[in-house]
Amino acid sequence: MLASSRYGTLYVGVTSNLIKRTWQHREGFVDGFANKHSIKRLVWYEAHDDAHAAITREKQIKKWERAWKIRLIQERNPHWRDLFDEVAG
Repeated sequence: MLASSRYGTLYVGVTSNLIKRTWQHREGFVDGFANKHSIKRLVWYEAHDDAHAAITREKQIKKWERAWKIRLIQERNPHWRDLFDEVAG
């Protein structure tokens, strides 16, 4: 999940390459909603063993109320740190 800022606009997506896709969003190479709203901060993610499971989970989270998404972020990342450097190593 990406965010524009703490408690800002959220974006939920799925990818087979989290580092590459997050970098593309950060650099503005992805047209659409995330770019329009300057959503560049990786604030939450989870890994899945197969694409079908990841897509199913993405669809589930996209249907959630905003408050549920915020709670999910805050459980693991209460300060809404950008996790990109952690993931990119």
